[in-house]
Amino acid sequence: MKNFLLSGLLLSLTTIAFSQSKNLKTENVFIITLDGLRWEELYGGAVDSLMNDQTYVKDTTELQQLFAAATKKERREKLMPWFWNTIGKMGQLYGNRWEGNKANVTNFFWFSYPGYNEILTGFSDTRINSNSKVYNPNVTVLEWLHNMPEYNGRVAAFGSWDVFPYIINDKRSGIPVNAGFRLAEGNELTEKEQFLNKLQPSVPSPWSTVRLDAFTHNYALEYIKKKHPKVVYISYGETDDFAHDGDYDHYLKSAYQTDQWIKEMWETVQADPFYAGKTTFLITTDHGRGSSPKSEWKSHGKTFEGSNAIWMAVIGPDTPAMGEMKNEGQYLQNQVAKTAAAFLGLNYDPKEEEGQVIKEMFKK
Repeated sequence: MKNFLLSGLLLSLTTIAFSQSKNLKTENVFIITLDGLRWEELYGGAVDSLMNDQTYVKDTTELQQLFAAATKKERREKLMPWFWNTIGKMGQLYGNRWEGNKANVTNFFWFSYPGYNEILTGFSDTRINSNSKVYNPNVTVLEWLHNMPEYNGRVAAFGSWDVFPYIINDKRSGIPVNAGFRLAEGNELTEKEQFLNKLQPSVPSPWSTVRLDAFTHNYALEYIKKKHPKVVYISYGETDDFAHDGDYDHYLKSAYQTDQWIKEMWETVQADPFYAGKTTFLITTDHGRGSSPKSEWKSHGKTFEGSNAIWMAVIGPDTPAMGEMKNEGQYLQNQVAKTAAAFLGLNYDPKEEEGQVIKEMFKK
């Protein structure tokens, strides 16, 4: 008990010291992921060799009308307009390998559960070596925050994949996780939550373990309006599953729609006095995908070169508006958790070789 109290005291002193050393405006953090969205599409838009191939696209004419353009810059702005018109002007984007700006995973496996563990804990773990529904033995930064008085009951997670309750270990952490085909719970459901609860079971998903992102987004949005959590994790999943299915048209359309949903989330936050001017969004992906031969865009994992290449984006009151980061540099997935905590003025320090804070994301 004495050791526990001493550890708590040291944590409190470290927290206070770190908070006082930073003049930060951020009071709330949203970590958002787009499952398996390649850096190639984020930075270059639709790839012509895939967009014009009827093996992967049902209506190539429609896709050309939606996403074709003369330059990579124009194509990426068509595909993800909010990213480039808002984050590109007011925030930062990392991982354009054409500019020598690299972002990578550190885990050995290059697929989802290991990637999400790395994002949320700040370190890779060879025990996390499958996508099986096994409760995570590691404490995520979400759980670490949830255990603090200031954030207890103020952390929430939403995901389309039904493995997230295990990744976040909702049983141990106590964090509410609305993921997979779970419904909104509680005695005071809003009218919209009741509608979503009725609608979700009646709309078939193309996949047995992943629901459509429309439900994840709207459950999250309604909860945020109602409960005002200070720390939110949201994982959109469609981009990865449409890619695995070989549907490049749906992969692109899903990327566009997710861009619009994050836009709606950002605009909702900025219109709410609880969040406005005090909230940072950290956005990334769990893994990359193959690129050559082009058929490998459907897959990822250790045998598919490029699957370890990711990207990151950030926007908030404490981040310099530098847009696309074109400096040569190496950034890592294991830096996300510690950076998210740092925006709250906290020193997240798990008992592993965690990634360090991305200092470029903070104003000097």
